[in-house]
Amino acid sequence: MGQPPRVPPWPQDRGAPHPTGRPPAAPQGRHPLPPTVPQQPADPPYPPLDQGVRGPGGGDAQGLLKGRTGIVVSAVTAAALVVGGGAWFALSDGDDGRKAGFAASSGATTDTTGGPGGESAEEDLNAQRKPGEAKVLFVTKNDTDLPGDGAYAFGPWVVGDTVVKAMYREVAGYSVTDGTKKWSVKLDSELCMAAPQHSPDGKIVVGVMDGYTEKSVCGDLRMIDARAGKAGWRKPVPEQPAPRGVSDFVLALSGSTVTVSGFDTSFGFGVSDGRQLFGKPASGCARFGFAGGSRLIAAAECVPQGDEVVGQELQEVDPATGAAGWTYRLEPDWKVDKVFSVDPVVLFAHKEDLEGTVTDRTVLALTDDGRLRSRIPFGEDTFETKCSSTGAIELLGDIQGWCAGAAADSSTAYLATEGTTTNEVVTFDLDTGKATGRSSPGPERTMLPMRAEDCTVVHHIGPSPYAGGAVSTIAPAGGERKVLLKLPKTDAEGFHQARAVYADGRLFLLAPLVNSLRDSEEHETNTMTAFGR
Repeated sequence: MGQPPRVPPWPQDRGAPHPTGRPPAAPQGRHPLPPTVPQQPADPPYPPLDQGVRGPGGGDAQGLLKGRTGIVVSAVTAAALVVGGGAWFALSDGDDGRKAGFAASSGATTDTTGGPGGESAEEDLNAQRKPGEAKVLFVTKNDTDLPGDGAYAFGPWVVGDTVVKAMYREVAGYSVTDGTKKWSVKLDSELCMAAPQHSPDGKIVVGVMDGYTEKSVCGDLRMIDARAGKAGWRKPVPEQPAPRGVSDFVLALSGSTVTVSGFDTSFGFGVSDGRQLFGKPASGCARFGFAGGSRLIAAAECVPQGDEVVGQELQEVDPATGAAGWTYRLEPDWKVDKVFSVDPVVLFAHKEDLEGTVTDRTVLALTDDGRLRSRIPFGEDTFETKCSSTGAIELLGDIQGWCAGAAADSSTAYLATEGTTTNEVVTFDLDTGKATGRSSPGPERTMLPMRAEDCTVVHHIGPSPYAGGAVSTIAPAGGERKVLLKLPKTDAEGFHQARAVYADGRLFLLAPLVNSLRDSEEHETNTMTAFGR
């Protein structure tokens, strides 16, 4: 099953917070929650490691850690956008870090109903908007008292007329049209993980710490009903055979099942009632990660027989029972990176030599019954896919996460080439694996393909020094773009590393981190914004 995870050190002389507000500790077991939430002192800051964690094609994450069970901290400096799930979204323009994006100024208020700020607030939000450009629908500010080293946010999820954000000890729902806070669910311990999908009936599952001490672990599940705005069940994840210091897990949701995967373990639970539906298979290849959505796909590692090398395979899993349908065995020495589409199944994979060095990369497309449909070689292009984890700490078992730069529809894969000031999107026929076209966003712009909630592929066109960005589509053969949402050029404040969702013609950006040394600044921090017509 590979080597035990390597936990990176947390240097204490750099200025960003540890994702859970405390340094990683060696878990010694479960710890009961106190009846009330204690006042927690401000801990010294513990920064995410500046390791440039990226998805396959970027070439960093798999080269940093050998074997699937290594742990890395998601790089806060990643820059991308994904639609329908969310990932890092850059508003900075090139290497000089110029801000050219879509958020309102820090002084804008979110009240557009005649209260403080009233109509002038809406005017401020759209002061630089030109004819034909999208409107800034709202900007929300942080209203939560956070620990001294800040907190990470999860989401956003769009459920009907509500957009949901989760941060620290709260899950909250906001109106998609004006940002009004519709409901709030207070949690009695800190958030540490979240499934990027919601169930068809609007339920969300998150992971929370199982206590308040340094021995506490990310070990409990909570269900939130986003349509009702109420908390549901809570239950601990069954004890895992994890090495000392490693107990975090990865979540994925498909239909009415949420899956949990961790070190040498996997489970499935009913989203509505929390009932355990299945566990680790008694025999065969051991599952180490799941990709959710309209299908449930598992990645598994297979113990070698005789002279065989350790191999990996993909499985389509029945969400109700955990039973595997089809299986697809990767060639020897090839490993699963990220499954960026589950319908059709399309994934990045890489090959390693005996020393664990990546020697080759490819994109694999599978048929509906698990056979190889095509293989897309990288050739002279370097494809750039940026991914953020489903938690603040990324496990290499997180085979899905929130990714941008790669997407697929029923016939075509859309892959972004690497680039800082400009790039291209190359389209590939999923039946042949051959390139069918290229699209360019123009000088000093970048373009990243994304999967929207209606299973279409849209693209984010980044801003230039002269104009705002856009959300658009391109044909499978590349070429001209059809603009869906033309974004205004305004001063970005707090959203230059945001997660995003595009749904029902609106673009939602969620700041992934709220961090301030002073309470006054903390409550002036922008946390979420939206754009629409």
